Amino acid sequence: MKPLVILLYIFIFSFSSLSFAQQVSEDDKLHFGAGALISGATYTFVYTKTKNKKKAFWMSLGASALAGLTKELYDSTKKGNRFDTGEAIATTTGGLTASITLEIFVGRKKKKNYFTKRSIIAFVGKISLVCSILGPATQTVL
Repeated sequence: MKPLVILLYIFIFSFSSLSFAQQVSEDDKLHFGAGALISGATYTFVYTKTKNKKKAFWMSLGASALAGLTKELYDSTKKGNRFDTGEAIATTTGGLTASITLEIFVGRKKKKNYFTKRSIIAFVGKISLVCSILGPATQTVL
């Protein structure tokens, strides 16, 4: 009964005008993009210098968080503005997204191609040998 009530609440509030969970301002999108850009640039710079993925991850995440906090502190000193925690979180989230993505894909070693020209020729030769042993019936199928 309890899961049914929870699902009913979710259904009602997801289609009502009372739910504001999906609204993201344009400024937050810009902060997210700026955090991702700062983090990506920092990750690339640190990784090329040190070849250490862990150090590059933490430095890039820290750089985006520092940029977001610094920007909000600067904005809060202006008249009529206040410190907006949501924008600082958006900048840091953009940095976290870029850092995780780069950590997954940067520095991966390529898998060796096991299908070399020599192995393909050998495989085709074995197939033709089997076909010649089995007779003309298999040659028409292949």
